[in-house]
Amino acid sequence: MQEDATEVRRALATMRRATGLPVAFGGLAHSTGVKLSELVGTSTTALSGLMVVRGNGLGGKALDLAKPVAVTDYPQAAGISHQYDLPVTAEGLRSIVAVPVVVNRVVRAVLYGALRQALPLGDRVLTAARETARDLEQGLAVRDAQRSRIEDVTVPRGWEEVRAAHAELRQLAAEVTDDALRQRVHDVCARLASSWAPSDAAVPSLSARELDVLSGIALGQTNAEVAARIGVRPETVKAYLRSAMRKLDVHSRLAAVVAARRFGLLP
Repeated sequence: MQEDATEVRRALATMRRATGLPVAFGGLAHSTGVKLSELVGTSTTALSGLMVVRGNGLGGKALDLAKPVAVTDYPQAAGISHQYDLPVTAEGLRSIVAVPVVVNRVVRAVLYGALRQALPLGDRVLTAARETARDLEQGLAVRDAQRSRIEDVTVPRGWEEVRAAHAELRQLAAEVTDDALRQRVHDVCARLASSWAPSDAAVPSLSARELDVLSGIALGQTNAEVAARIGVRPETVKAYLRSAMRKLDVHSRLAAVVAARRFGLLP
């Protein structure tokens, strides 16, 4: 998922700072391997989009064993297979560590850190790389739990259609130029939302745009998709989302959806 890929990208930036290694890269794991989609500090595109098959190369070995693997000189390393020597050499990498990210005994991603010299990676570097992976594991576990909370909420039969209609109404309202008519549509949306599990607690005041964004996210739309539907830039969607999260006192987009539903702001 896009959110998981974003978390991997953030973790790689953290790994690069924590380890001092100039290059960090990685990606999400799949049933057959890991696709290298996130690159930090690379100077070529040789590794971009590379699919590392389970058991092959350094990352494939880390994926297969579900534990960190490191080599001091990748092209000469005896403990790994060498299907990926060409792209690794093209990027000029020599010393590399690959660390799997394991959540509930399943490898979800692999993070790499690398030097362009054949030098041993010390304990400090390896420990920092492992700690970065552990932090990402915790983040993904929390995100999984939030997704589960959304999926497990018991709703009346057909309520998902109501939620879809609510989101579409909000997005259609963005195209309405008549202020009075747009407000009527928003009022209808508010009635739909408040009819499902309204909270007795004080309800945070979210703007119409913030609710537009959350209603799209509740349907699984990406920031770019929400932006296209309501006629703003993806960066603007991010700003509305950050503001809504702050008002709802949550720290992720999925938690924002859960909180908005709890307060009766979304159906």
